[in-house]
Parts: sequence; C-alpha cells; structure tokens
Amino acid sequence: MSTVVKTLLPSGCTFSESDWQAIAPFWYPIAYSHNINDSPVGTTLLDQRLVIWRTSTGLSVANDICLHRGVPLSMGEVQDEQLICKYHGFHYSPVGQCTLIPANPQANIPSQLCLKTYPVKEAYGLVWTTLTGNADDPDALPVFPEWLEPDYQPIKPDPIDLEAAAGRQMEGFLDVAHFAWIHADSFGDRQNPVVPKYTVEANARGLRSQYRSTVSNFPKSLQHRAPADFEWLRDFTVFLPFSALLRVHFPGRDRLCILNAASPVSARKTRVFSPLCRNFDQDQPLEPVYEFNYQIFNEDKAVVEAQYPEDLPLDLKVESHIEADQTSIIYRKGLAKLGLSQQYTA
Repeated sequence: MSTVVKTLLPSGCTFSESDWQAIAPFWYPIAYSHNINDSPVGTTLLDQRLVIWRTSTGLSVANDICLHRGVPLSMGEVQDEQLICKYHGFHYSPVGQCTLIPANPQANIPSQLCLKTYPVKEAYGLVWTTLTGNADDPDALPVFPEWLEPDYQPIKPDPIDLEAAAGRQMEGFLDVAHFAWIHADSFGDRQNPVVPKYTVEANARGLRSQYRSTVSNFPKSLQHRAPADFEWLRDFTVFLPFSALLRVHFPGRDRLCILNAASPVSARKTRVFSPLCRNFDQDQPLEPVYEFNYQIFNEDKAVVEAQYPEDLPLDLKVESHIEADQTSIIYRKGLAKLGLSQQYTA
C-alpha cells in the first residue's frame, strides 16, 4: 500500500473520518465492464457519487457533478469522445477537462474547469477504481489467475445490493459454520453441521483459509453427482479489506472459483460483485448457475441485513466466538491493523 493522503470527505459521508481515510486508498469494483457502453453510468463508492463513461481511449471515472450548475453528468450523454452535460451541454474530455461551453463557444476555458477524476482498471469483467490510492499500486486488485485461463469459463452474475455493512457481508462469505442453517435449501445439510478443524494463516494482504468437509457444493438437485464421503476443499484467499477469492475443489480436477468483491456504497449499503469461473459443465446452460448463485447470496442477504450492531465489531470482546470462527477472528484482526476503529466496519 502507498502512503495514505488525507482527502476531504464526500458531502454527507456516513463513515467516520478516520475509517473513510483508512479504506479510501483501496480499489473497489463499481460496475461490470459490459454495462458501460454508449451512455454514462452513475454509481456511488464510499458515499462519493461517481460517473463512469467509455470513449475510444478507454474508461473514465469522475465525480458525478457538472461544475457549472451541479447536475449529475450521468444524466448526460457521450458523443464524439466527449461527456456532455444534460443541462447546458458543457463538454468534458476523457480526462475531465471542460472543452466546450455551447452558450459561449468562444470562451477561454480555464484549466481549473476540470472534473475530479480517478484511476480506473478493468479486470475480471469489472471496472475498478480508488478514491485516494495509487494507480501504479502492484497490489491494487485481488489475484484471480483462473479468470484468464482458457480452460475456465467466465460467468458474470448481476451484483447483489444489501442494506448492510461491507464487513458483515464479507465475514458471512467467509463463514463455514452457517452452511447447515442458512443454506439448507440450496446446498447445506442440517444433518451435517459439524465444522472440522481447519487452518488459517494471515499474510501481507489478508489471509488464507483452507476448509475441508463432506458438505457438498452441488445444488440440491445435483447432490447425486457427489461421490459418497467425498471431502470438499474450500480454499479462501482474502484481500483486505473487502474482497475474497473462493476456490472450491470438486471431484477430480473440477474447480469453481468465486470472487466476492464487496463494494461499500456507504456505511450501511453494499454492492456485491461475484464474477466466477469454472472448468467443467461448460456445455450446460448458464441459467441454473445464475439462479443458484442468486439463491445463495440472497439466503445470506436476509441474515446479514438483520445483524446488529450493524458494524462488524473489531473488539473481539463484543461478540462471542467459537472454534469454527477462526477465519472471522483473523479477518477482524486484519481490519483492525488497517487502522479502522473498534466498532467498524462498513
């Protein structure tokens, strides 16, 4: 990570100043690449309203506000490489510089009439940005090599919106003790609730957790495909603060890889992107894959949105912990090391 440079918080920021400054340097997904085409798209990250648009030079991300009269630029259009405001037609270049004021076409436009723009990257089917981070950060994004391997099929489910903190959602994704209870209708088994001992190791970017059990990862309708007493390996790699890659080892050499990238819209709103890829069943229709993915995430959503305190307590004395919570404990400790307050996170 590069040195944190303090920045003015967005208007109406729902985070404490110290927490916002701690997580703003990290990179987050803000859209799927395939959804950014001919028109600008508005979104919000860490309470900062953003506009994303595409030109022949690539993607641009800026504050979603025209500098003339405060209209969201996401209401406008993109023509001839320019982002054009809907209200008075102010034109902005891909780097955010105002290039034309139609009401005064001969005006000498000052260089200061320029949008606040942000670095942008495209990876794993997603558009990523950072509000205060370094565009050249070698650890900007999660590491997901399978996405580019030719024998893996990339799949892009729609994002899931939650009225919940990103830390709570992330911890739920990492939790292995809830399978038998929350996911009993999708893949879990009420008769198999025991969590065998597993290993967790903290590292420079987060942690790695490897969990083996006989809980099948097949949907209920396909449970017959799992060999009797097969031991499933679920290999989690966490990239602080809010991304995790899960590799599920199916029978044989079959692998399913799911990236859980929780993008904090605000302190109590999270948009979860979950691009995934697999090296099996590639001749099968994708509709069941989407349905299964949405079912699992929505099962989690109902519980995560009901949790309180809404923030994820980093003070380990606030909530009780069991042996199965090893990953959660190391995750919370990792967030605390980022400088987040003890009653965080969102």
